Amino acid sequence: MSDRTVTRADLAEAVFRKIGLSRTESAYLVESILEEICATIARGESVKISSFGSFLVRDKNERVGRNPKTGEEVPISPRRVTVFKPSNVMKERILAAHMARTEEGVLKAAE
Repeated sequence: MSDRTVTRADLAEAVFRKIGLSRTESAYLVESILEEICATIARGESVKISSFGSFLVRDKNERVGRNPKTGEEVPISPRRVTVFKPSNVMKERILAAHMARTEEGVLKAAE
């Protein structure tokens, strides 16, 4: 598994290379898209990106948790959380990439 993380700058660079906008325009486009996604989620609405996945807002009820050091019970207040649910297309792509890496590792080990 790779330790690499894709950043906003990486996304802007990809837009620059694939679409041909200037670097400034590419960075603005990426920033605008991410800002719209964040604003929509903050309003409590879901964001669905076809063939990628959905960002959903879920309400969590109050519950009792435990301090792992002391074992003391502590109430956890109700809150809203954002969750990501990948689409079936995304799941299939991830599985295919995993299988390709696994097969590649098996072939190298057999040599």
